[in-house]
Amino acid sequence: MKKLILSGLTVAISFMASPLEHLNAQTPIIQTKFTADPAPMVYKGMVYLYTTHDEDSAPEGMAGFRMKEWLLYTSTDMVNWTDHGTIADLYNFKWADPAVSGWGGFENGAWAPQCIERNGKFYLYCPVQGRGIGVLVADSPLGPFTDPLGKPLIGAEYDSIDPSVLIDDDGQAYLYWGNPNLWYVKLNEDMISCAGEITKDKLIRKIENQKDPYHFQEGPWAYKKNGHYYMAYASTCCPEGIGYAMGPGPVGPWEFKGYIMKPNGKSSGNHPGIIDYKGKSYVFGFNYRLNFMITDKHHERRSICVAEMEYNPDGTIKELPWWDDGVGVAPVGTLNPYKRTEAETMAWSQGLKTAKDDESGMYVTSIHNRDFLQVKAVDFGKGAKTFEVRAATITKGKIEIRLDGLDGTLLGVCNINNTGGWNTWKTFTADVEKVGGVHDLYLVFRGGDGEMFNMDYWRFK
Repeated sequence: MKKLILSGLTVAISFMASPLEHLNAQTPIIQTKFTADPAPMVYKGMVYLYTTHDEDSAPEGMAGFRMKEWLLYTSTDMVNWTDHGTIADLYNFKWADPAVSGWGGFENGAWAPQCIERNGKFYLYCPVQGRGIGVLVADSPLGPFTDPLGKPLIGAEYDSIDPSVLIDDDGQAYLYWGNPNLWYVKLNEDMISCAGEITKDKLIRKIENQKDPYHFQEGPWAYKKNGHYYMAYASTCCPEGIGYAMGPGPVGPWEFKGYIMKPNGKSSGNHPGIIDYKGKSYVFGFNYRLNFMITDKHHERRSICVAEMEYNPDGTIKELPWWDDGVGVAPVGTLNPYKRTEAETMAWSQGLKTAKDDESGMYVTSIHNRDFLQVKAVDFGKGAKTFEVRAATITKGKIEIRLDGLDGTLLGVCNINNTGGWNTWKTFTADVEKVGGVHDLYLVFRGGDGEMFNMDYWRFK
C-alpha cells in the first residue's frame, strides 16, 4: 500500500497482487473502459446504465478531464454488463462549438448525463461543459439520439452541469442540476422546454462566509420512494462522498439527512445514481481503483461501482462503507449460456478492450496471453456438449473454458486459427465436459506474444 498526496488529497493506492483480487467486495463493474457519472434507468425489466467516458489518454493531475462521448451498458442481473458502445457524443450538438476556448474544445466536455422515458420516447440530458445543458431524443433507449432543439435547453450561466430529472406522480417533470449550487426548473410535457422560471434552490446553495449544512457539491440525483422525495448528490470537496437530503415535495424544502457514503481519501470524486430493481435498491458511484492498478499517478480515469442500499423505517438511508470495503452485489438473475451471448457481456475482465465494426457491432479486442473474462451466475441446466465462439485473427490462440475460477474445472479448450483478417469472422467449436447447475464462467486466453484474436460472441450447445 502506498499513499500519494495530491493537492491536499491523500490517495491510498493498492496495486493488484493477482487477478483474483477482483473477487473482493466492490470492484468496478466496467473494466474495458474508464467510466464515470453513472445514470441508471430501469425500463421493461432491464437496467440501462448511461455513463461518461474518461479517455485512456487523460493527462496526469487533478481535474485533467478528457471526455468526448457518452456510453451505454445494460444488465438484467446487476453483475453481468453488456457494452453497447458510444450512445452519443459532443458532435450531436451542432451548437456546441468545438472552438470554444477554456474547455479543450471537443477534447473535453461530455459530462454527467441522465436519461428518462416519457410517452414512449427517451430523453438524454447532456451537459456540454462550459456551453450549457442540451437534450437528445430517441425512440429507443439504445438510440439513435438526435438534438430536437439545435440550442441548449439550459444556458451556460446557471452552473449548468450534472442534470437530473424527476417526473412526479402528477405528471409534472422537474430538471435539477448545478455546481456548487442546486438549480431546478419545471419542464413541459414535451420534456424539451421549460414550464417556468429557472430557480436557484433557497437552501442547497453556497453563501459566502456562511456554514454549508448540506455539503452539496454537484451531481444531484432526484427521486421519489414510498412518499418521500430524495435529493442525493456528490457532497463535500475534496474528496467527495455521497450525501442526501429529504423533503415533502419535489422542490423541498430539503433537510440534510447525512451520507449514503462518506468521503474517502482514496478518491477525489463520487457521483450518485440510484434505482430500485427486482426488489432491491442500488446506488452507483465511482472510484479510481483501475487507474491506480496501472500507475501511482493521479489521472481523471474513473471506474463505476455499485452497491446495494437499504432504507430505515423512517425513510432515511443506511450509510454504506466505501466501495472497496463493502459487500459485493449478488446476482438477481442467471445467464442462459445456450443463447448467443455477446463477448462484451462480462462481470470482470483483465487486459481486454472493446471495439466496433459495421458487420459485428461491438466485440472484444486486445486479447493477449493470460487475459480473461468472467461471466457470473451462468445456468448450465442439465449440461452442455459443445462450445461455440465467433472470432477473427491473422494469428492464432486458445480459449480455456473454466468454471468458478481461473484455475477452476477445465471444461474444454477451443482453438482459434487464422481467419484471414482482424475483421474476417469465423466460427470455432470445441467439445466440453458435461456440467450442470449455476456457475461462474471464465474464458481464459492462451497463446504467444502479442494480440491473438478478436471475439464477437459465444454460446454453448
